Amino acid sequence: MNTKKEIIIAKIKQQKKHLNLKLRLKKHTEYFTDLLFYTLFDTETELTENIEKLEATFKELIELSCWKHETPCAEIWDAYITSLPIILEKLNKDAIAFIESDPAANSLEEIYLAYPGFYAITIYRLSHELYKFGFPLVPRLMTEYAHRLTGTDINPAAQIGESFFIDHATGIVIGETVIIKNNVKIYQGVTLGGLYVNRKLRNVKRHPTVEDNVTIYANATILGGETVIGANSIIGGNVWVTSSIPENSVITHTAQSKIKTLI
Repeated sequence: MNTKKEIIIAKIKQQKKHLNLKLRLKKHTEYFTDLLFYTLFDTETELTENIEKLEATFKELIELSCWKHETPCAEIWDAYITSLPIILEKLNKDAIAFIESDPAANSLEEIYLAYPGFYAITIYRLSHELYKFGFPLVPRLMTEYAHRLTGTDINPAAQIGESFFIDHATGIVIGETVIIKNNVKIYQGVTLGGLYVNRKLRNVKRHPTVEDNVTIYANATILGGETVIGANSIIGGNVWVTSSIPENSVITHTAQSKIKTLI
């Protein structure tokens, strides 16, 4: 090896300060996520075999992510696997919300196979359960995998109720401290975010709360930790909301069109 290459390698090593950054963790997490999806939904998947693969992969994820080794991995896995039937029950309710909300849907099979919004919700629910065990990195990688595939960015820490419907999916952002209650419908381009970004707000609720039976149409932006969208409300497309909305409200955006005549 010549001196020039040795110098370059030495400089790279000097800058590689993140000693626990193992990029194969990302690929392993994606494999784990796919296994979970097949385990829950694919009728041809052999459950016993897949669950054994899931457990083995989970142990690898624990090692790669340098999690708290004093917390027994087996206990976390047992608790997580016990939650899967409950998660599947919620997801089946989500799928019914899709078929009841979208006139273009032809069957439940189509929802499970072809709807990016349903896939994003599925991976959110699976990742959220892991997040509750104080295991944040792998859940974040799971939702980022779904984000890449669907265009929907749901933080695994968000709290989302039952019968959740996301239409078209693309461009939706749901922040870390968002609370969404039951029977909520969200369309493409919606942002549930913070008023501004500041590291000091790390442990503060900075994203909105959406109560039961709310519909939020395309490209609406709702910001702020104290912002509450009251139950049974409708938020129209392109609306910008930074303060609370009472129950049973209809909020719309009125655009102005100016016609310029060229003479």
